[in-house]
Amino acid sequence: MSTKKKPQVTPTPERRRELLATAAEVFAAQGYNATTVRRIADEAGMLAGSLYYHFDSKESMLDEILSTFLDELWQGYDEVLAAGLGPRETIEALVTESFREIDRHRPAVAIYQKESKHLATQPRFAYLADSQAKFEKAWLGTLERGVTEGVFRDDLDIRLTYRFVRDTVWVAASWYRPGGHHSPEEIARQYLSMVLDGIALRT
Repeated sequence: MSTKKKPQVTPTPERRRELLATAAEVFAAQGYNATTVRRIADEAGMLAGSLYYHFDSKESMLDEILSTFLDELWQGYDEVLAAGLGPRETIEALVTESFREIDRHRPAVAIYQKESKHLATQPRFAYLADSQAKFEKAWLGTLERGVTEGVFRDDLDIRLTYRFVRDTVWVAASWYRPGGHHSPEEIARQYLSMVLDGIALRT
C-alpha cells in the first residue's frame, strides 16, 4: 500500500500580510498578553494549527508588526533629517510623516504605545528602546536648534515641549481611522497650526 504525503501549504506574501493585519488589530484591541493564537486564528477564519504554517508564535507576529512599522517610520524620518531643513520645517515634516505612519500602521502604533515599555526589557525587542532613544534625540535636537536659531521661544522647556508634541501626535492612533474625512496630511496641517503658533517666536 502506498502512502502519499499531504501537500505542504506554501504561505503567500499576501496571506502573510493579511494575517499580520488581523493580528495587529487583535493585539491593539485586546493587549498582547491577553491575546491567544486561537483568538487570532478565529479572527482570521482559520484553525489555530493552520496559523503555524505562517508564523511559529504570536511573539514572531508581534515582532514583525512592530519592526515593519519602525522600519518605515525611520525611513521617512531619516529622509526628513537628512534634507537640511530649518527647525520649523523639520518639525512640520516629522509631524506629517508621523501622521502618515499612523494612517499606514494605526494598530501597530497603538501596540507600540501600550506595550513598548514592557517589551523593550526582552532581548528580542531591545530594538524598541534603541528606537525610542533615537526618536528622542531627533526631536529634542530639532527643538534645541530652533531655540538656538531664534525660531522657537527661548523660554520653552525643551523636554516638556518634546513630550507634549510626541504624546499629542501618537495618541491620534486611538481615534484615527484610515479613509476618514481628513487625510493624514490635512490632520498634520491642522495640528501644526495649533502647536507651532504656540511655540514659534513672534515677530
